[in-house]
Amino acid sequence: MDFPLARQYFYQEIHQPDKQINLAKAALHIAQEEYPELDPNEYLNALDTMASEIQERLPPQRYPLRIVQTINQYLYEDLGFTGNTVDYYDSRNSFLNEVIERRTGIPISLSLVYLEVAQRLDFPMVGIGMPGHFLIRPDFEDVGIYVDAFNRGEILFEQDCQERLSQIYQQRVELKPSLIEPVSNRRFLARMLMNLKLIYLNRNDLPKALAVIERLLLLFPGVSAELRDRGLLYYQLGEWVSACEDLTTYLVQVPSAEDADAIRQLVARMRQDL
Repeated sequence: MDFPLARQYFYQEIHQPDKQINLAKAALHIAQEEYPELDPNEYLNALDTMASEIQERLPPQRYPLRIVQTINQYLYEDLGFTGNTVDYYDSRNSFLNEVIERRTGIPISLSLVYLEVAQRLDFPMVGIGMPGHFLIRPDFEDVGIYVDAFNRGEILFEQDCQERLSQIYQQRVELKPSLIEPVSNRRFLARMLMNLKLIYLNRNDLPKALAVIERLLLLFPGVSAELRDRGLLYYQLGEWVSACEDLTTYLVQVPSAEDADAIRQLVARMRQDL
């Protein structure tokens, strides 16, 4: 596999049954492409230490709400973790090593810290991919509470999620069950990568955006939208043979897509000039 070493580690981690994927390791391998000297064990040990210190503070009666309150006290009051409202689109907010060191991040990266700590406490939690804002919740039947890791571990109920969603879209949005379903580990990682992809595209950092799309395609091979976007990046980077290959595959997969005519014209122009 002709990939950077960090991507090979990432591929090895995700190339197993979804429930066996170690999210922290996979996220650190994503960060390793940005920070080649990064030692994942350093940050895995940091998570171990956090969990050990919380373990000592847990009350004898370990009801879910009390455990959440204990985790919140430690992460947000003692360590000072906080959502980065000053520079939300700083790419460092998406790299787990930076989130642990700087103690700030975006909803999904702070959720990852929270999930990893909870897992080490044998307190199962799951990620909730609500549109526009990532949440987590204890993985117990009918527990009824959600945790907003970005907002200092704020405890939410379904009505709060409904209001949050309506605020995001600035209109009333029905909170369908599908909007607050747990996400798989692969979907979790894909959402982290999508954040990075948008950041790099907005910066016009095409090589880094391309590297992100390549990892998205490792998670979900053959996804038409990512093949199209990779093909367009190849085109902009002057790699027209690869661009034609991806864009042609895209057209075969979704021949009636809204942008199909424009893509066909672009492929035809490139083939004329190759």
